[in-house]
Amino acid sequence: MKLYETLAADIAQSIQDGVLQLGDRLPSVRHASASRGLSPSTVFQAYYLLEARGLIRARERSGYYVIGDARKLPPEPEQSSQPDEDTAPLDISERVFEVLESARMRDVVPLGSAFPSPLLFPLARLAKVMAASVQQLDPWSIVDDMTPGNPQLRRQIALRYLADGLHVQADEIVITNGALDALNLCLMAVTRPGDAVLVESPTFYAALQSLERSGLRAIEVPTHPREGMDLAALARKLERYQPKACWLMTNFQNPLGSLMPDEKKRDLVELLARYDVPLIEDDVYGELYFGDKRPTPAKAFDTKGLVMHCSSFSKCLAPGYRVGWAVPGRYTRAVARHKLTTTLAASAPAQAALAAYLEKGGYDRHLRHLRHTLSVQQTQFMEAIARHFPPGTQATRPKGGYFMWVELPENVNALILHRQALAHGISIAPGPIFSAHQGFNNCIRLNYGHAWDARTEAALATLGRLVHALSLAI
Repeated sequence: MKLYETLAADIAQSIQDGVLQLGDRLPSVRHASASRGLSPSTVFQAYYLLEARGLIRARERSGYYVIGDARKLPPEPEQSSQPDEDTAPLDISERVFEVLESARMRDVVPLGSAFPSPLLFPLARLAKVMAASVQQLDPWSIVDDMTPGNPQLRRQIALRYLADGLHVQADEIVITNGALDALNLCLMAVTRPGDAVLVESPTFYAALQSLERSGLRAIEVPTHPREGMDLAALARKLERYQPKACWLMTNFQNPLGSLMPDEKKRDLVELLARYDVPLIEDDVYGELYFGDKRPTPAKAFDTKGLVMHCSSFSKCLAPGYRVGWAVPGRYTRAVARHKLTTTLAASAPAQAALAAYLEKGGYDRHLRHLRHTLSVQQTQFMEAIARHFPPGTQATRPKGGYFMWVELPENVNALILHRQALAHGISIAPGPIFSAHQGFNNCIRLNYGHAWDARTEAALATLGRLVHALSLAI
């Protein structure tokens, strides 16, 4: 056994024995090198090996932390999700409203919520910044910035693109009322009622609601739980249906948590470009990565202006402020016109506050803490699922975001489980709301973005008992 393998085995044994526990920081490379009499490169190799095994994870400018024992986690789903049919009439909003209503109740454990805990965000500091920035707000700016948005905020967003290696001009950015507004405006710019739109399967239910409201047809494409949309299936459906747009998440997809590799993103953009089909890229979870750097958006591979990149601050900094944006490429003018005739403008005070906050610094420090918290909570959830759920349960292990997709034994009905769980004060998001066909009957989406405590542990134990009972029912 090589020196780095010996060191990795020792640390792994300490994790298994409970000497090193979830969230503990490993010795720095320099300290481990000195205490073990090993070279820094040997220590790095050991840490890289442990990271590849899912036992530790690097934190930017902070070091390596224990995230769990991979042998105690549920297995991951291996196959792409296959829709039963290509198309189906869209009639899903009522069921979605029913599920979302249950997740809003204060006394319910919000495992089915679409949002992380508001306690994870620097809302008090944002409030102070808003109080100061509103006093300095130029009254004429409310009119001047009405449709494109606050110029200081657009500049700060452009700087963040630049830091990630994307050259986006401030005047290419349209500020919107959250990411969903940006996505809907992009959809309006490239489609008409009756058009076909490609979506993932399973997909974000709000995408299905948007298509339903606009009289569009959803064409579902199988999506892998780790690597995203099946490009071979996408090519076949591009040829068959001649869609007007493709709406998907390449980074930490909701509900699967999948992360499309860079090479696949490049192939995706090239494939869509051959058919001249615009890509509406929903990238609201991109800042919530657990690795060393932000995952590249598909927009980075766009040379023809076909990728319409959309994001917001709602999931990573300022929930409730409803400030998002779009970089619509060749469709910028069309998106701005639709905004002018629909939502008109985003909140001027909220935009000014966010611009001031970003200028003052502290955003990246907040993000590092948020990512670490979500990473630790994900492992706590996974270990609880392994303890409490019956054999045959599988769960995705996203590399970011705050959702995991859980496949239950085949005879478990997620809608029945949803009703039973709600009776016990627990909300979940059942699989059928993530498909136009209302399939994925034995799947659920869980939110690990709320604090891990005794109440959450008890909720997962109760949920596991309910799943076990349903799996044994004839």
